[in-house]
Amino acid sequence: MSDFLLIMKNELVITFIIFLLLFIKLGRGMKNESLLSLIQFLLLLNVGQGFTFLEGNLFGNMFTNTEQIAFEKNILNLGVYLISLLCSGWLKQHKHLPEFFMLMLSALLGMNFLISSGNLLMFYLSLELSSIPIAAMANFDLEKKASSEAAMKMILSSAFSSGILLFGISLVYGATGTISFAELPAALNGSTLQILAFVFLVTSFAFKLSVVPFHLWTADVYEGAPVPVTSFLSVISKGSVAFIFITVLFKVFSPLQQTWYNMLVILSIATMITGNLFALRQQNLKRFLAFSSIAQVGFILFGISGGTAASTSAVIYFVLIYVFSNLAAFGVVSIASSATGKETINDFKAFYQNNKLLSWVMALALFSLAGVPPTAGFFGKMFLIVAGAGNSYLWFLVIAALNLVVSLYYYLKVVRAIFMDKNENPVEKITIGASEKLGLIICSAGIVLVGLLSWIYQYISQL
Repeated sequence: MSDFLLIMKNELVITFIIFLLLFIKLGRGMKNESLLSLIQFLLLLNVGQGFTFLEGNLFGNMFTNTEQIAFEKNILNLGVYLISLLCSGWLKQHKHLPEFFMLMLSALLGMNFLISSGNLLMFYLSLELSSIPIAAMANFDLEKKASSEAAMKMILSSAFSSGILLFGISLVYGATGTISFAELPAALNGSTLQILAFVFLVTSFAFKLSVVPFHLWTADVYEGAPVPVTSFLSVISKGSVAFIFITVLFKVFSPLQQTWYNMLVILSIATMITGNLFALRQQNLKRFLAFSSIAQVGFILFGISGGTAASTSAVIYFVLIYVFSNLAAFGVVSIASSATGKETINDFKAFYQNNKLLSWVMALALFSLAGVPPTAGFFGKMFLIVAGAGNSYLWFLVIAALNLVVSLYYYLKVVRAIFMDKNENPVEKITIGASEKLGLIICSAGIVLVGLLSWIYQYISQL
């Protein structure tokens, strides 16, 4: 029993927080400010407990915990804590605060089970648990029609993705006679049916990661959903799927490496190019960051295509950097949006004139997303490209490099608007709360230090 409690400690702590919020809601309740402070404290404790873990397997290897998995889960825990800080302005104003966090933590719980999955049944159930609450969260701007539309598009795309995944799992079982991650590699022989089943599985991953051509829901959902939900979708959801994707490819479907390498080449190129070209045209900052995140997924796929331990390290390292960089950008958008209701790039012209701290944080985040040294994003992109280059075609590497140049242009376009463009009616000075300021400081420090402190990457490599 003690081993069970320690191996599943992370999931049990999250479950405890969910039930605590449920009891608070059913009881006399609390004021939003007090409740949010309590939630932030509990989420911080959740990050702290994530540094201790016990390796092992449960339920006949359906659930697995290793040092690497524990680290991946704690990256997600950290991301949720940062969202609670950066979006506190919007959260304090919402009348359904406990329900929002119950849904968010339920999705986080599903993502934790997803990363620890030991067979395809556990994988499917975890993916559903992590997807359905997000659709409800997308509808939390209750007075806005766009929020309801975002929730509808989210649930329909998730249902379609789940149907494809279930069909793929049934084909895998029919072709191999097993759904266990440990037994599948020995049963794979590259038959036509197995490759077809694998294509269906990759398609479901592509939906969750917003890989082109399965990305069409992304921008509309990001724009219509509240900023905390957009932040969660962009960083936490994509990070968890990226983690389990490398496990499935490298450990489960390793006998089909040549097949999935060719698929990743095509998907990576299409995703990088489409994300970058559409990001160039965006005016709404949430849509802009949506297509930016699609382009970032293209670079993640490039790193994964290397198929080595260096690829795993590069992806985990990049997701950690992405948590700080993207949440910093969304944090600034959230603070400005909740104070002024403005979300377009034109609204942010001359933003630096009255909001210097927010402007510098936004610039730092965009430089990191663009891969400009000495931000951590530069090191993250470098390790992804190095990991992918070892096993890639030269023209594939050239296309990735050209896309880096294109992404630099549109990120700097926003920086120019903030610092250099003129505006007759610039955004007035925005009051930043203590929680929001703490979140901005943590993200800014992470963007700088994760790249400069080499031991962080070395620790990830030895996992």
